Amino acid sequence: MNKKRPVNLEISTIKLPITALVSITHRASGVFLFAGVAVLLWVLDSSLSSEEGFAAVQDALASPVCKFIIWAVLAGLAYHLAMGVRHLFMDCGMGETLEGGRLGAKLALFAAVVLIVLAGVWVW
Repeated sequence: MNKKRPVNLEISTIKLPITALVSITHRASGVFLFAGVAVLLWVLDSSLSSEEGFAAVQDALASPVCKFIIWAVLAGLAYHLAMGVRHLFMDCGMGETLEGGRLGAKLALFAAVVLIVLAGVWVW
């Protein structure tokens, strides 16, 4: 039995590599998208219910809070898309080495930031 095992591992002191961080946030963005799509479907249902509902949704979408919500959902979608494409490349055998994984994570993160900024420009 190995006596040098850590007894109390404090998770806040562990420095995760970029590949782990983008993978964890990819999963979190998927959960966020699940909730965001539910909100967007509710808004769509309200807008299709009647003329008054459409007018109410149209007025609500002009507010900065709703614009921020739309941008946040689009940002989650952009991030999840970029990281999903990264995982598809890895499934094809590209970027499986340590250095390739780091480079792929950085490139996907850069692509996600660009898409998020473009989504912000489009929404506002």
